[in-house]
Amino acid sequence: MDLLTTLAGFPNAAPLAGLDQAWTWSLGPVLHFAGTVTADGRRLLQTNQRGRHDEDLTRAVLSFAWQHEERLIGEGRPIAAVQGFSAAGYAFDAVAATAPEVHGHHRAQNPDLTAVTYIVFPAFETEVSGRESLEEAQARYQKMLSPAGIGREAVPFLKMSFDNPRTGGGSTNPGRALTYPRALRQEIPRLEGAAGGFVEWENRTGEVWRVAWEGGWVLSGAEGERRGMSLDEILEFSDETLRA
Repeated sequence: MDLLTTLAGFPNAAPLAGLDQAWTWSLGPVLHFAGTVTADGRRLLQTNQRGRHDEDLTRAVLSFAWQHEERLIGEGRPIAAVQGFSAAGYAFDAVAATAPEVHGHHRAQNPDLTAVTYIVFPAFETEVSGRESLEEAQARYQKMLSPAGIGREAVPFLKMSFDNPRTGGGSTNPGRALTYPRALRQEIPRLEGAAGGFVEWENRTGEVWRVAWEGGWVLSGAEGERRGMSLDEILEFSDETLRA
């Protein structure tokens, strides 16, 4: 497959100014796409924008992805990210990439293209651990991150499990599962008075903490156990772990 010829044949296709071997195309006024080929010419780095469109950001993302191609797609991870990205007017500090089996783009009309396409998008360093399973990468890309929205806020990587005998709430999955930071902030305060209950969470670096109620808040983790903390201190600490 000649990738550049394929790109040039997309609807409303045009060369992307300022970047060699790159094209833009669109589907109506809402969906905007761009792509460039990897150094060996065998794979496509594609970025998508839904709604608000910024060609300068597109160019910056594709250029960064091309420069860091090996770290983004060369290690066989379903999702990966490289830090150090910046673009004027945005808080993004990383670029992420998802493998074909994660995103599934082009599958309906050009499945051969799907197999060589990697979707790249502006991201935040807190969002990708690099340890995600295929299923976790799919959940992050397809449901949690809204990667085509360039005005989005960070959604830090978080896996959590909990059990609360007082409310009857608890995890239904084995082990910790992906969730949103708001779930952690909701479940920790509900532990008050719930003897035997806990909330356990893991951040993108793999650090794990647990909070329990034993007549007062007890926080435990790699650094040992802490007692005598207020709820506000516990919540602030949990927020900090997700910014690591």
